[in-house]
Amino acid sequence: MAGKARPAVRSENRLPPGQHLTPGFPVLDLGIRPEIPLTEWRLQVGGMVDNPKTFTWEEFNAIAPFEDVSDFHCVTTWSKFDVKWRGVAFFMLAEIVKPKPEAKHVLFESYDGYTTNVRIEDVMDDDVLIATHYDDKPLTREHGGPARVIIPKLYAWKGAKFIRSIEFSADDKLGFWEVRGYSNTADPWTEDRFS
Repeated sequence: MAGKARPAVRSENRLPPGQHLTPGFPVLDLGIRPEIPLTEWRLQVGGMVDNPKTFTWEEFNAIAPFEDVSDFHCVTTWSKFDVKWRGVAFFMLAEIVKPKPEAKHVLFESYDGYTTNVRIEDVMDDDVLIATHYDDKPLTREHGGPARVIIPKLYAWKGAKFIRSIEFSADDKLGFWEVRGYSNTADPWTEDRFS
């Protein structure tokens, strides 16, 4: 049975400042949408962990499935409410690899060369996952399939598409947009878009 995060908060104050709702699901990326055959897909999880692991698609999908319905906020000022995701909870991956106490940051790297960094406390929340499904269907390439990171409480650029590796680190290593002046913390509720 799939694990479930708490349901999306229903409130009149769900839309962060500076955002507008969209009924669609716009696609933003670096213009590269790698085609990754599932037989060749791997997810490397390592760095400052006790049990580094490289997952095949089959091994990854053998982990207990996890579902979440959350709101999605893009730094370009659009938001989408009640997005339904399914995949593997980040905290489950952490239980497998066992990050060391000195690991304070996480760097995600994608098959298209994209990178982004987050604080470890941002990804250990109960609604963070590596999604393989959107709205009960396999995640399409345009939305980052076969697997992408979802961190609902941060702007969406922190959720890397086409995920290839996750590195736990004591040091904060800036990612693609962060070295170009985007915020390191990316909190939609404080409009934390740029540093």
